[in-house]
Amino acid sequence: MDNRIDAVYGRQSVDKRDSISIESQLEFCKYELKGGACKEYTDKGYSGKNTERPHFQQLIKDIENGLIKRVIVYKLDRISRSIIDFANMMDLFKKYNVEFVSSTEKFDTSTPMGRAMLNICIVFAQLERETIQKRVTDAYHSRCKKGFKMGGKPPFGFRTEPIVMDGIHTKRFVPEPSEEELVRLMFEMYARPEVSMGDICRYFTDRNIIILKQGLTRSSLGRLLKNPVYVQADLDVYEFFKGQGAVIENEAADFAGLNGCYLYQGRDVEEKKTVSLKGHTLVLAPHEGMIPSDIWLKCRRKLMANMAFDQTGRKVKNTWLAGKIKCGNCGHSLVCSHSNGYYYLRCHHRINNMTCEGCGLLRSREMEQFILNSMVQKMREFQL
Repeated sequence: MDNRIDAVYGRQSVDKRDSISIESQLEFCKYELKGGACKEYTDKGYSGKNTERPHFQQLIKDIENGLIKRVIVYKLDRISRSIIDFANMMDLFKKYNVEFVSSTEKFDTSTPMGRAMLNICIVFAQLERETIQKRVTDAYHSRCKKGFKMGGKPPFGFRTEPIVMDGIHTKRFVPEPSEEELVRLMFEMYARPEVSMGDICRYFTDRNIIILKQGLTRSSLGRLLKNPVYVQADLDVYEFFKGQGAVIENEAADFAGLNGCYLYQGRDVEEKKTVSLKGHTLVLAPHEGMIPSDIWLKCRRKLMANMAFDQTGRKVKNTWLAGKIKCGNCGHSLVCSHSNGYYYLRCHHRINNMTCEGCGLLRSREMEQFILNSMVQKMREFQL
């Protein structure tokens, strides 16, 4: 006697008026049960482009454990929109003798023609997903080029207000009085040759001035200083970005020293952490900048000369302990730095703002050898 049960699966990526709800999907699926019992699996807010969905993964586990005899969905694309994923899924169903049913598309997977029709439908489901994805990408880049704000939290020093541009409702940045002076101070300090990012972080930390919730670090300060939303963009700014290879949507005459800029990653730029601006898109923003171009450019060029900054895309080197060893005082990671011919492990939090006492003088090679010896000694306890 087959004690396995039926499974009903529903998925909805976005809750829109023209999309069928998960509840309605399940009701359609239950028509196939003819009053029988079933187990429900639902994934709300997940795309069908892959199988990384919690309840779908639970369904797969239940199939492998021999609990499911039939999987019922409202429509084929509710369970998958990927040809490869669907093919693997069908192999799994076949392996565990599980029947697949689409309540609105009748398929007989026991015949060659039925399997062929099923594969044709999944091809078109993937084509639809990729077409939608391309339309969204095209719309995003089209709005970028027109100077629309493209979501996300406003940068420090700004808040947003609603405006209408070209008949479309959007938002623009306006200065936040309580933060604007702090932004000006950071740029003025870093424009001085003798002032480092660490000096600025310590200045604000020592005075208990809260810049960001997670604290002001060299990394977050560097991102702020290089952001062109703050600059009063003039011809010098235009020439700078043009020389860096950025695609500039506005004419040079539009750079009158009033507006800030938006810098968007180009659609053909694959590496998000790249330092180069080649292929990125620069467009004048509807808000007024707050930092004169000469000060902003001094800071930007100083950042470009700072080899330690903006290297987050680098692969870890110099020590295999990176990311594995923490500071005993603050819990932040230790990073490897080079000085006087030696590599040292230093507290990342102390490097940023000096609020941690650090972990003392730790030579990287000596610590690696100490940990390696401890590991070897521990492994010997398990020898037979």
